Amino acid sequence: MAMMSKTRNILEGSFKWALSRRTSFEDEFDDLGHSPSGRRKWISDLSPIANIIVARCSRILEVSMDDLRHNFDAEASGSIKSPSNYARNFLEYCCFRALALSTQIAGHLADKDFRRLTFDMMLAWEAPAAANQPLLKVDKESSVGLEAFSRIAPAVPTIADVITCSNLFQVLTSLTSGRLSFAVYDKYLGGLDRAIKKMKTQSESSLLSGLRSHRGERILEMDGTLTTQPVLEHVGISTWPGRLILTDHALYFEAMKVVAYDKPKVYELAEDLKQIIKPEMTGPWGTRLFDKAVMYKSISLSEPVVMEFPELTGHSRRDYWLSIMQEILYTHKFIRKFQLKGVAKEETLLKAVLGILRLQAIQELATSMPLQCEAFLMFNLADQLPGGDLVLETLANMTPSRRLDQASSSNSRSGMYSVSALSILSSLGLVSQVSNDERLLVGDIVVGEMTPLERAVSASRNNFKQVEQAKATIEGVKVDGIDTNLAVMKELLNPVMELGRQLILLASWDDPTKSLMFCALTSYIIFRGWLGYVFVMMLLFLAIFMVLTRCCSQGRPVVELEVRAPPAMNTMEQLLAVQNAISHITEIIQDGNIVLLKLRALLLAVPSQATDKAILILILMALALALLPSKLLQLLVFLEIFTRNSPVRRASTEKWMRRLREWWFSIPAAPVVLEKDNEEKKRRSSVFNTMSEVWNGLHSLQERR
Repeated sequence: MAMMSKTRNILEGSFKWALSRRTSFEDEFDDLGHSPSGRRKWISDLSPIANIIVARCSRILEVSMDDLRHNFDAEASGSIKSPSNYARNFLEYCCFRALALSTQIAGHLADKDFRRLTFDMMLAWEAPAAANQPLLKVDKESSVGLEAFSRIAPAVPTIADVITCSNLFQVLTSLTSGRLSFAVYDKYLGGLDRAIKKMKTQSESSLLSGLRSHRGERILEMDGTLTTQPVLEHVGISTWPGRLILTDHALYFEAMKVVAYDKPKVYELAEDLKQIIKPEMTGPWGTRLFDKAVMYKSISLSEPVVMEFPELTGHSRRDYWLSIMQEILYTHKFIRKFQLKGVAKEETLLKAVLGILRLQAIQELATSMPLQCEAFLMFNLADQLPGGDLVLETLANMTPSRRLDQASSSNSRSGMYSVSALSILSSLGLVSQVSNDERLLVGDIVVGEMTPLERAVSASRNNFKQVEQAKATIEGVKVDGIDTNLAVMKELLNPVMELGRQLILLASWDDPTKSLMFCALTSYIIFRGWLGYVFVMMLLFLAIFMVLTRCCSQGRPVVELEVRAPPAMNTMEQLLAVQNAISHITEIIQDGNIVLLKLRALLLAVPSQATDKAILILILMALALALLPSKLLQLLVFLEIFTRNSPVRRASTEKWMRRLREWWFSIPAAPVVLEKDNEEKKRRSSVFNTMSEVWNGLHSLQERR
């Protein structure tokens, strides 16, 4: 312990000494170029700003710039040392090594010098080579883009992660035209530092100490401590105000008493209890009026529990809690699915914790901006992204193997990788100290390369952009009114309806010549067993048609569908149209129920002549299927259906259809008995009794007065 403390003091002292010597970029530039040792400090392949950043990293690491370059040349592969990307890859190597050391200092996020260092690394990343930046132009108005932020920020897992980095950058630059300024970045890191300190303070407190001590749970969020904004727990028709606490393993609710809180109820998130967490609507006496609640359901509970988050306008408070509760639930599902244990499990859980802390920092920064909370939480976002399952699978494959790959190489090799979340948070005191072997678990960024996780996220985001573009086209073609939508649908189905009309005309034998030719051709195809090839040719025809259409219409806008709009309808006419449609649908459902009830009567063999005929028909059909070849059956079915209205069979068809209707009408419907739900009766009775008790209490109070 004494050796570790001494090492940390040395690191902290050297880091602060190095950063305390930094002045402005101009002064550092002059120091590199004009000091007696300036020639030995300057690297000709790098731009001025990149030289300054490498010099800062060398002071933090207490290694000369020449030694850093020599180590990089010895450790990096040939592709990473290619001249086209040498400057940027060498800069990343120096940054990752310096960040891995500087993040071991407790409270580094609160250090203004550390914040400026990480931001300047992004500036240097955008112009690393000597040809990129001939002149030094860095001031307070300098800003960085998404690509630089995505390479440097995830190298410090507390600041960002690979999966949600793009969404984080989008929010931070929402008011600065897609470029991140240091002022906004500094405020974000300040909020993140406060969120981490808040979590550490809460986790070290005596809150729920007896319940969460055996799993070392960290308290991530708490709500309902203010009497003006309690959390309401609904169980059945009972409602209790109280305090809600979320840890990285469970959800705890403490009902409010007069001067204290009741014994906490535990709602498990880590165990496999088939939990369901979703938004819910609540209201007085069970009515569904307010969309401000979260429903928790599991096999360990006899009935669902609803947590309500009252607020005057909107439901942002509920949305925030819904997202962070789901994030912990999804994280443990991920851990169970891929059977992560030990260090890999702890690293995964810490990534989810850091995502929630970053969300808290963003909420503090963007108070007037509506946020989609799930966009900043790794496992929530992966659940929504196209191909998100592949992203999680890649993450799972990387987590247990990185430690083994890293352990097989030398300790100096760690400069090629970013630092892990476990290493940083253990330095911050948020997890127990890990051994040197466990510290070999590395981060998600590699110098000069895209990791499999980055590639999976990139592919998923490209697919997400296509989905968003498709959604935009959907919003543009939506029309109002039942009559207008029916007109659009009719126009879209017109080719299919026209094909159906042609087949009906052929089957009606109004033109005997065409019908006979179609019948003969189709019968020959069925008899030769070519029916499957016909469907194959139809599919190939559609594919060829689509290919030719795309080739011929490249660069042209999509042909718009022209629909003749029906006469405008006022509100009353639209209501009548809806009522007529509902009545028509009701009649269809009733007819469908009658058909099903008659079939039920046949199945239960209700005594009647219709049942005897049905049994005989089923036996004959079974014998036909067992004895006749399939193509002969297909031919017989086709000829039976298609030649019904032919001149030869028309009279007999009318006779047999009449007998079929008479047979169908003779089938009795099975009886139906409607029973009301007992639970619904009890619920209504309980609500009535509660209202009666309230009324009687008010009446007695009035009499006393």
